[in-house]
Amino acid sequence: MRLRFSDKQKKVFMNGKKILFVSSELVPYLPENQVSLMSYEAPRMVNSNGGQIRIFMPRYGNINERRHQLHEVIRLSGMNLVINDMDMPLIIKVASIPRERIQVYFIDNDEYFKRKATFEDAEGNLFPDNDERAIFFAKGVVETVKKLNWSPDIIHVHGWMASLLPLYLRKYYADEPLFADSKIVTSIYDKGFEGELDAKMIEKVKFDGISEDSISALNSPSFNNLLKVAVDHSDAIILASEGISEELRNHVTELSKPVLPYVSLQEAEEAYTNFYKTEVLKQ
Repeated sequence: MRLRFSDKQKKVFMNGKKILFVSSELVPYLPENQVSLMSYEAPRMVNSNGGQIRIFMPRYGNINERRHQLHEVIRLSGMNLVINDMDMPLIIKVASIPRERIQVYFIDNDEYFKRKATFEDAEGNLFPDNDERAIFFAKGVVETVKKLNWSPDIIHVHGWMASLLPLYLRKYYADEPLFADSKIVTSIYDKGFEGELDAKMIEKVKFDGISEDSISALNSPSFNNLLKVAVDHSDAIILASEGISEELRNHVTELSKPVLPYVSLQEAEEAYTNFYKTEVLKQ
């Protein structure tokens, strides 16, 4: 039986809680779909109930910077991230969602995110460097949060481009004190991709000193296998779509971690608040 919270109880619980939302897609910057909409609604819910939030997403080239008033934050930019033995400059931009007074941080790099599309070219083929883009995004988020010196209670991950964040937090940044007490929640959606990312992806992750036994699924970097790696390194899981594959559902069940079953958008505020309180932060 799910607990029901009054508006006052939600505000008492959320007051002062720090939640970092990391997403592949977000409205109003990209078209509305299940990932981009919930990536907006979940932070809005926390923000409206007194929680502190930060949102991160990639700065894809099809985001209109002038319309959405993105601007570079010089004090956060300027670092180079090493991706597969290559130095890649990190650029940080910010914008605000006006009606919600929510600030969004954008991870940018000309090599990875300047092209005028998100994940695929005009013919519908996955970009061959999507694996490196995902690694860059994960590292860029963590390094920027470190510069902000902001220690989140919960890190909530949405979308497959963000799916390496739990792995990197638990392995590459395992000794980073800022995240020592942070709990990671991964939302699983049925919106993925066909085929696989670059076959050398596992070697690029191993380059960062991450052992193969924790990422063996990336020998075949399919959508399902990326999500398996994400949930393996998360503390709790949300089934954010009804049509999640049986393969992923079975993998989640075998992990014996807290799981929030699918709920509608109308039920999400109550369900997420309850899940954060009774399952995620009680650990």
